[in-house]
Amino acid sequence: MAGAAPVLEDGSVLSRLDRGLLRLERGFALIAGLAVLSLMFLAVRSVGGRLLLNAPLSGYVDWIMQLMPLIAILAVSFAQRDGTHIRMDLLVAHLGGRALWLFELISVLLILFLMVFLLWGSWAHFLRSFDLAAPLWSRDSTIDIGLPIWPAKLLVPVAIFVLCLRLCIQAWGYGRALVLGLANPVAVPLVQDAAAQAAAEAETLGEKG
Repeated sequence: MAGAAPVLEDGSVLSRLDRGLLRLERGFALIAGLAVLSLMFLAVRSVGGRLLLNAPLSGYVDWIMQLMPLIAILAVSFAQRDGTHIRMDLLVAHLGGRALWLFELISVLLILFLMVFLLWGSWAHFLRSFDLAAPLWSRDSTIDIGLPIWPAKLLVPVAIFVLCLRLCIQAWGYGRALVLGLANPVAVPLVQDAAAQAAAEAETLGEKG
């Protein structure tokens, strides 16, 4: 998909859960954006300090290691909600009705199945790093300035857990649409054809202009 797909809302329990989780997802997306901004400032400080003061930022690589999980995974659920993740929709674009909702439901369930295993593995990886009896509660640290790594490792299962919640909501939405034969279900990104996507992007650009 080229841009965000419309997600319909109503007064149902499903839609209220969707909107409630969206607030958390927007907060995570904001944190991820601030992490990108922080990375830019760190780069300016490191390069500027090297050129002007002959003193680059100490632990620059260590800080990048800490910020990467925020940038890479914290906003994944937000992208899943709006359908802005990269996907091949050549087949989906030609489907409609229950066939479309069945295809989307199977896709979401397969992703959820994978995410549950990743959640289990990433949580186990965090536990191997975290130790209340160790200094800074960490069994491992970065090489240069010794930052504890467990906070960065904790972000991964947290983000995946939120994504699992989003996938459960979407599975509910697609399943409901499949059973009831809905044309425009709530709480799921609706597939748009190329013309509709172009019109939506033009409208967005017009509003920004």
